[in-house]
Amino acid sequence: MLEFEEIYNTYWQKISRLCMGYINDYELAQDLAQETFIIVWQQLPKFRNESNIGTWIYKIATNNCLRQIEKQKKFSKTELPINLVEENQSNIENEVQLLYRFISELPEIDRIIISLELENIKQAEIAIIVGLSEANIRVKIHRIKEKLTQQFKENGLK
Repeated sequence: MLEFEEIYNTYWQKISRLCMGYINDYELAQDLAQETFIIVWQQLPKFRNESNIGTWIYKIATNNCLRQIEKQKKFSKTELPINLVEENQSNIENEVQLLYRFISELPEIDRIIISLELENIKQAEIAIIVGLSEANIRVKIHRIKEKLTQQFKENGLK
């Protein structure tokens, strides 16, 4: 049986970034990541090793984020906390914020897929997490990347 502290240390940053990809609100993403690990802590004794522990944790985080999105049905994309004109931010930080904004504007399933892809989760695991075929995941990832690239080009970035 894996120790919770080891799991937490291994997956905290990844789950935090995954939640950020869904929500695009740092504080709320941190809250959702914390809620995910509360669930992991509570359910760890019931984990049966039928899947990879990471896949199980990502599935919990994904479900947690989707529940939050449902709560925020009236979420307005124009109110995203993106400030790209601060002089003290580097271009890379601006591009990362812009990427999170573009991801947050994707349909829910695409947000899940690209967020997991950005965490270097194997496409086979992504397929299990979202319940699609591996071939479908490959196609979706390709299309999502094309769409994000187009959005960057439309905003004058590479």
